[in-house]
Amino acid sequence: MIRFEHVTKRYADGTTAVDDLSFEVAEGEVVTLVGPSGCGKTTTMKMVNRLIEPTAGRILLDGEDVAGVDPVALRRRIGYVIQQVGLFPHRTVLDNTATVPALLGWKKKHARERAAELLDLVGLDPGTYGHRYPEQLSGGQRQRVGVARALAADPPVLLMDEPFGAVDPVVRERLQNEFLNLQATVRKTVLLVTHDLEEAVRLGDRIAVYGQGRIEQYDTPAAVLGAPATAYVADFVGRDRGLKRLAVTPITRQDLEERGKSGPGAPAVPLGAPLKDALSALLLHDADHVAVTDPEQDGRELGVLTAAALHRALRRSVGAGAVSSR
Repeated sequence: MIRFEHVTKRYADGTTAVDDLSFEVAEGEVVTLVGPSGCGKTTTMKMVNRLIEPTAGRILLDGEDVAGVDPVALRRRIGYVIQQVGLFPHRTVLDNTATVPALLGWKKKHARERAAELLDLVGLDPGTYGHRYPEQLSGGQRQRVGVARALAADPPVLLMDEPFGAVDPVVRERLQNEFLNLQATVRKTVLLVTHDLEEAVRLGDRIAVYGQGRIEQYDTPAAVLGAPATAYVADFVGRDRGLKRLAVTPITRQDLEERGKSGPGAPAVPLGAPLKDALSALLLHDADHVAVTDPEQDGRELGVLTAAALHRALRRSVGAGAVSSR
């Protein structure tokens, strides 16, 4: 869906923000761009919708060179979510959400119906919130409106620049969960910029780890954590990268031991949940095992995951990541 071909951005003072960048983002994929401040990740994203023009190379959107597309028309085809949201303070939540459909010439009734549908999708009842103004919302609620507005015209591509960086950690985790649930429904092609490795690992189907203006590794979260491609990446993901893999390694049936060991009140997690959730449950309840349930069969217990089995699953995941990245 998005392809970078030898893209470079060099400013007049000689600063090279992005240097010979080539990578692809598949349709329906979430790619997180992660790295320190000033590494070029936001510049990369802004070149897709031509807020910044590249010095050299091409960026293709669904096979079309964006350089040949009118910038205004291009931006109306691409959803854009920023950290500070950028809602119009004098317009209601419903009208803010309907902004792009209105610019595209939709009839007012149709645009508002679409806006109400999207507000509901992001967990804001349009009857309750639609007639409020941005100042009457919490930071998390404003961020949800920003996501709804970006999706209102049903764009194939969504660009997100530190979308959850301006809220507290509890709200941030909640918004991340809602984003993952939303993406499972709408399946947009997403470029998401973040400086937070844990967020990149949690949200991305693939991660681009940036050095200075270059991508040092582009792979799945499991591969980046399990087999860093360079010393720079190893240092960036940290010595605790094995623990970080807990968030991207799902519980499988092969990890379970026979049923019957858990009792009333024992901690439980669904099959497919990350090992991190199981470890959290074990520590919270001071238990030596956690029940694993089937979310597709009304929570029927399938077996138990012991602390030893959790460790084996993590070791197996690390080994698989190292092999898959070669």
